[in-house]
Amino acid sequence: MTDFAATKAMFELPEGVLYLDGNSLGPLPKAAGERVQNMLSAEWGQMLITGWNKAGWMGLPTGLGDRIGRLIGAEAGAVVVGDTLSIKVYQAVASALELNPQRKVVLSDNGNFPSDLYMVDGLLRSLGADYELRVVDPEQVAENITEDIAVLMLTEVDYRTGRMHDMKALTELAHANGVVTVWDLAHSAGAIPVDLSGCNADFAVGCTYKYLNGGPGAPAFIYVAPRLAQSVRPALSGWLGHEAPFAFDLDYRPGSGIERMRVGTPPVIQMTALAAAMDIWDMADMADVRAKSIELTELFIKRVEATCPELELASPRNPEQRGSQVSFKFTDGYAAMQALIARGVIGDFRAPDIMRFGFTPLYVDENDVEQAAEIVADIMRNRLWDVPEYKVRQRVT
Repeated sequence: MTDFAATKAMFELPEGVLYLDGNSLGPLPKAAGERVQNMLSAEWGQMLITGWNKAGWMGLPTGLGDRIGRLIGAEAGAVVVGDTLSIKVYQAVASALELNPQRKVVLSDNGNFPSDLYMVDGLLRSLGADYELRVVDPEQVAENITEDIAVLMLTEVDYRTGRMHDMKALTELAHANGVVTVWDLAHSAGAIPVDLSGCNADFAVGCTYKYLNGGPGAPAFIYVAPRLAQSVRPALSGWLGHEAPFAFDLDYRPGSGIERMRVGTPPVIQMTALAAAMDIWDMADMADVRAKSIELTELFIKRVEATCPELELASPRNPEQRGSQVSFKFTDGYAAMQALIARGVIGDFRAPDIMRFGFTPLYVDENDVEQAAEIVADIMRNRLWDVPEYKVRQRVT
């Protein structure tokens, strides 16, 4: 049984703040600062370049990959960490397309994160005018999985509403039609149980700065099913994905298995912070996390709906169909969220009208939810959001 009081004590949580935005950026693990400082002084400072061997920096991408893999149902040696999520989306979709060379259509939905769609659109434009990115409503994905589709690319949990796709069912349907799958787990990893192996997924990608608490700009990860790992061609043929990087051959030969999906030099400082966060995740069981997440989100919905008729639930009402977030629609949602942040309840806003709240049991408990709901009620009841300064859009919303 996961001890959530113990995990909460391991995070730096500012006094007077109720943090409900871990679905966007997780808080700082208390151990991360000391861990990073030690890396800077004892490793980089004293070992200099020898740290790549002596401190094991070169092995961080696969070592962290296996630790993340435990949370997403991946086989050992099937996940590697590095680069950004946008890079990993491009890499996964490009490799997936080459597995279906006679087909030219990538299917996605309009609930996908826009950056994923941007990356794929740019990729397909480079490949030629006969390639197509086909975007449909989330509810229409299944009926559009046909034999002309090359790749199905979906974000499992909708970043706006928390609506969940059925990964297993859609993957089975895709494979029955000869379609390769790419799943974005940005709002899944650390939020809900994921079983990539059990679902027979082909590729998956995700970030580590949200629920995994790796810090701003923390690197992304990519999963390739072991049955494909020795045959896929990495479209981004980076130096560290080479079979023998330090042979300095002019010809590219892909490395073995998941190693071939490495691209650039590992961001060692950021990976050191991520390793500290993963120490906390090593204390957690995803089934416990999911059960507690449902309790917290159900409590929040109940309290808010009882006191704030102006707010319309945008997330699925059935907890089995939503991730670890709750979203409400409100015309002046941006201003209302700024008023909440000013009162110490930190969530975020997604255009055009979504107020979004994330619930991470590692550091959010029932008392936090009760307090946050009371503040939401006060702000809505007394229209405390209706002041000019809360309506000025900042660069990050």
